[in-house]
Amino acid sequence: MSDIKNPANWSFETKQLHIGQEQADPVTDARAVPIYATTSYVFHNSKHAADRFGLRDAGNIYGRLTNPTESVFEERIAALENGAAALAVASGAAAISYTLQALAKAGEHIVASKTIYGGTFNLLAHTLPLTAGIETTFVDPYEEGAFERAIRPDTKAIFVETLGNPNSNVIDIAAVAAVAHAHGLPLVVDSTFATPYLVRPLEYGADIVVHSATKFIGGHGTAIGGVIVEGGKFDWKAGGKYPWISDPNPSYHGVSFYDAVGPAAFVTYIRAILLRDTGATLSPFHAFLFLQGLETLSLRVERHVENALQIVDYLAKHPQVEAVHHPSLATEPSHAIYRKYFPNGGGSIFTFEIRGGSETAQKFIDNLAIFSLLANVADVKSLVIHPYTTTHSQLTDEELLDQGIKPNTIRLSIGTENIRDLIAALDAAFEAVR
Repeated sequence: MSDIKNPANWSFETKQLHIGQEQADPVTDARAVPIYATTSYVFHNSKHAADRFGLRDAGNIYGRLTNPTESVFEERIAALENGAAALAVASGAAAISYTLQALAKAGEHIVASKTIYGGTFNLLAHTLPLTAGIETTFVDPYEEGAFERAIRPDTKAIFVETLGNPNSNVIDIAAVAAVAHAHGLPLVVDSTFATPYLVRPLEYGADIVVHSATKFIGGHGTAIGGVIVEGGKFDWKAGGKYPWISDPNPSYHGVSFYDAVGPAAFVTYIRAILLRDTGATLSPFHAFLFLQGLETLSLRVERHVENALQIVDYLAKHPQVEAVHHPSLATEPSHAIYRKYFPNGGGSIFTFEIRGGSETAQKFIDNLAIFSLLANVADVKSLVIHPYTTTHSQLTDEELLDQGIKPNTIRLSIGTENIRDLIAALDAAFEAVR
């Protein structure tokens, strides 16, 4: 019999409701997390200030680095992902940028799945090579041995998404983690579309999980933010690949982050160096909004998934649809992996190809009621966009086709509205382009 007193044995929903309550502390109690709208913190005396700055005493120094409201959010996300520690930052893009910059330096290399969000693809393909000298090799995640073949002596990480954007393809996390670890590399997983409610990548061998908290975690399209979760099991000393984390760091008079904080070494390095120096700080007001989102995460995602699966079925049978790309369909290449990792369903953001070209797709979107046309996903409201001319438009025609994004591709983000209303809206839009 499991020990019901042990939070590790609780269901996700129970853990979600009780995280922080066992301390009965007003700062961590789920019912009363204050917004600490402050730039800085008063020290007890000069020694206290010096110890804080020297990392000899853990605690708040300045609002760019830490904030009590943000700390509660970080602790809860880490707990929900079963991670060792987390760091909240200003956006999902900042979470990915900081993670990759903390793993690779100029002249080094990343291996990434090619089926990722267009903004992340652009970061890896163009921005990091130009600004930081970091190169990336993109691979087909379903080509046997592709990740292994792409690894070079200077490779520092493998990067994937649990559910790709926009086609919702699924990655075999455990298999890719095994490849990464065989070469002494960490596996980084963007799990924004899955959330810890549907799958927790750290439990399948991932080492670092990133989220755009703007999406399901917030859930209401009211705040921008990101979070980095460290699993705490990766050995940053082995192989000597990450000396800025494992060896004495000159930024803090020779402190080794790995020796000093162990399982939290990676996120502490980012907080103490990258966040300190470049300042993509999460607002405490946004942290508070994300905490409100966490309260209903499991309930919302359950409804998102339920609605999405019904709309996938509707679209798959529609005569004006050429193809639907959702891993629940047996025709999709990641269907078997989906069944392994998503027993409760998943993927409320996906694409379909309408019969016709770009004009037809855009006319359909312009005639689609209820669904909001905007550049976001995972809102409680249903959303729609034309990736070819918007979210992935920075890609070349060849890159777009390689990622399965066509002129007639439409991306849907299914919300929590009444399913009959959503299907009626889709019916009307199809009628408008008949």
